[in-house]
Amino acid sequence: MSQPVLVAIAVAYLLLLFAIAWAVERGSDRLSRLTGSSVVYTLSLAVYCSSWTFNGGVGKASQTGLDFLPIYLGPTLVFCLGPLVLRRILRISRANRITSIADLIGARFGKRASLAALVTTIAVIGLVPYIALQLKSISNGLAALSSSGSAAGIDGPVLADGALWAAIVLTIFAMLFGSRSIRPGEHHPGMVVAVAVESILKLIILTVIGLFVVYWLFDGFGDLFAQASQVPDIGAVFDGSSQPYGYSWISMTLLAALAIFCLPRQFQVMVVENVDERHLNRALWLFPLYLLAINLFVLPIAIAGRLILSPDTDPDSLVLALPYLTGHPWLALIAFLGGLSAAASMVVVEATALSLMVCNDVVMPALLRVRRLGLAEKSDLTRLLLWIRRAAMAAIMALGYLYMRHDSAQFALVSIGLMSFVAVAQFAPAILGGIYWRNATWAGAFAGISLGFGIWCYTLLLPSFARSGALGMEFIAHGPAGIALLKPYELFGLRGLDPVTHATFWSLFANIGAFVAVSLVGNQRPMERARATMFVDAVDSGEVAQIMRRTALVPDLMTVTARFVGREKAVEAYANFARTRGVDPDTTMRADAETVLFYERLLAGVIGAASARVLVGAVVEEEPLGMDEVMRILDETSKVFEANRQLQEKSYELENATAELRAANARLKVLDRLKDDFVVTVNHELRTPLASIRAFSEILRDHAGITDGERREFLQIVVNESERLTRLINQLLDLSKIEANGSMPVANSKVDLAEVARESVAAVRQVFAENRVGLSLDIAVEPAHVLGDHDRLVQVTINLLGNAVKFSPPETGKAHLSLRREREFFEIAVSDNGKGIRAEDREVVFERFRQLGDTMTDKPHGAGLGLAISQRIVAQHGGDIWVEGAENKGAIFKIRLKAMPSKTSGAKRAR
Repeated sequence: MSQPVLVAIAVAYLLLLFAIAWAVERGSDRLSRLTGSSVVYTLSLAVYCSSWTFNGGVGKASQTGLDFLPIYLGPTLVFCLGPLVLRRILRISRANRITSIADLIGARFGKRASLAALVTTIAVIGLVPYIALQLKSISNGLAALSSSGSAAGIDGPVLADGALWAAIVLTIFAMLFGSRSIRPGEHHPGMVVAVAVESILKLIILTVIGLFVVYWLFDGFGDLFAQASQVPDIGAVFDGSSQPYGYSWISMTLLAALAIFCLPRQFQVMVVENVDERHLNRALWLFPLYLLAINLFVLPIAIAGRLILSPDTDPDSLVLALPYLTGHPWLALIAFLGGLSAAASMVVVEATALSLMVCNDVVMPALLRVRRLGLAEKSDLTRLLLWIRRAAMAAIMALGYLYMRHDSAQFALVSIGLMSFVAVAQFAPAILGGIYWRNATWAGAFAGISLGFGIWCYTLLLPSFARSGALGMEFIAHGPAGIALLKPYELFGLRGLDPVTHATFWSLFANIGAFVAVSLVGNQRPMERARATMFVDAVDSGEVAQIMRRTALVPDLMTVTARFVGREKAVEAYANFARTRGVDPDTTMRADAETVLFYERLLAGVIGAASARVLVGAVVEEEPLGMDEVMRILDETSKVFEANRQLQEKSYELENATAELRAANARLKVLDRLKDDFVVTVNHELRTPLASIRAFSEILRDHAGITDGERREFLQIVVNESERLTRLINQLLDLSKIEANGSMPVANSKVDLAEVARESVAAVRQVFAENRVGLSLDIAVEPAHVLGDHDRLVQVTINLLGNAVKFSPPETGKAHLSLRREREFFEIAVSDNGKGIRAEDREVVFERFRQLGDTMTDKPHGAGLGLAISQRIVAQHGGDIWVEGAENKGAIFKIRLKAMPSKTSGAKRAR
């Protein structure tokens, strides 16, 4: 296919996009309503996916594997934090009629024209390589599809270069899209809808190419990856062994995250073109989903290119080359249109945003200060504004084309894009610091951005000139004048980083350092403090108007505004504003401070905050605040702060109360479940012995002929079950005393724990024998006198021994009771070799009705009251009881009681 035919098809495609934009702006209400759609808003954000994504991402993946992913991880992370950053920027910008990123930074720091001009200059210089990237992508596409196999391109004659004609056509379309008329707020609904349509088309086209590669050239993903695994070179790229993912990923993720709100085109579509803040709610999840979808086939296309095409194929042309060289030229043409669409939308929106910045923040402030031009006397300056913007578009596109021809040949598309990302990242400290840090100053922002940009020029821009031949390579290899510490890729001896990561580190380090340091040592002017209050605290415009104290005549303000907005639009806007304040727009002559601020913001929506301040300042009178007014404002501010503080305290109290209620509710649920478990258990514990007593009693009554041996056996069972029933009833009575009085009645006399231990062992020895569990006793100190109740301490010890025999395995089970002295305490320990107690159950085991295990499947071992009662008894004696051991290794219950002062006697050991 010849190059003229390709150019004609490309122009026809762009005409289609323009027709869509024109239809939206001049067409029916149904089409106009598209601009109010959150889906259209989200799709317009996809202008982020330029030809870098469509062609450069595949080329990057084919060379370095997964290194293309951080460019999309960064924006995804930022959109996850949307309520913290993006929504705040959006609200501040809408409230102040911000028209560009330079306008945002300049307005925050006292509406300084010099700062806005600096940001604009950096944006233009930094994004010229990015525009060159789009033109290079179009040039590569024309070269790949031309019938001769290559177009004239960079090395051929200028007039034969397809990229030149693409630049001219895109410039014209940028003028048609972005500078056909002057609008307050600089909304371009037709452009937004056209970009949204373009986003859908490039997603569909890239998906079609991906499906063609996977299911036409190969037999699915499995076949593709299986063949790739057989090629060692491809495996080395995609397993990450050739270049570990480290600092490069971190820097690219950071750059992409900052670019999503620092790139002028992203700021244009996300902030300036936003008509409803609620649209951001859908974009927070839909835009990351779009990024995922458009990158699904990047890796398969990259792998297929490495498998099928020759090694000398341009990696950035794989999307076109795969269908073209496999005999599908029409599919290749569709792929070319997809790349053209991605490049065209980026160039149009970027050129529109940059032209606004150049016009509003550089040219107009300068022209307004030249009195002999007589701009103040002209009644209509809208045509002048339009031609300034159109001239700026043409100049920006010309710079992009010149850079493409002379400096981009040595770089891949992704490398060029990353260079621009580092440049615009220099705006991030001023933006984030400006909206979150009240003490950030104009001088700090100016110093930080200037220093960061200077390092970017030194570490990235100048080396790009050197690699293209404009400077000697000695500058890169040895540094200026042979100073090794000043090597642009190893600045101050920092080695081991790729150029982009190296430049990112040094530029942002210097930027943030200068921004913070200069802000800390400097002072803010009154205007700066007022703007800081507006941006950081997001106060109402009326409060700021009180601080500014400016007055003027409404006709004067109307005359100034009508020159740039148009009289009809200016009158309509003021009428709406007056109605909201309940005043008559036709009879009100004197404008108060809030009305002056309204006109300034209306102008700012057209010519930027810096120019608006200059124009409004020429017709207003500023009065200094009196001391009484200053004190009144301070008093009102103090009341607001106090109200906020009290509200926060109430909020904290409510949160604490809610947490306590939630915890109490959870506790009640646990107690309710334990109550149900207790009822089931007590029902079992009461009914079982009663049933046994009744059954064996009826046998003794109805069978007089049973033998004496059977009679004694049955009577013993009745006695045992009666004792079991008595123990349960005693435990319930003990619990009722505890619940009624908070404690149990205990004696207060001298007790020998050695005797307690012997008596307890004697009481349960028969039970151990019947269960075939061994029992041993070790008394290491005697006497062991404490102050307490002998019977209650025996009750506790017997309960612990009873638990030991119940949970020890028959035949192999062993239990041990020991008595030791630990300084001024005596310690009783009962251990067993049963299944033990889990660490998380060692506290709850002492709760009432608590039985470990599943009460629905495990057989209960008592009512779950023994340990709870034992803990209360020990606590009344001023002691402690706890459990040790490990799961499946037995349990050790220990009791520690304070010893009575007495003479130490010899230790006596007994068994």
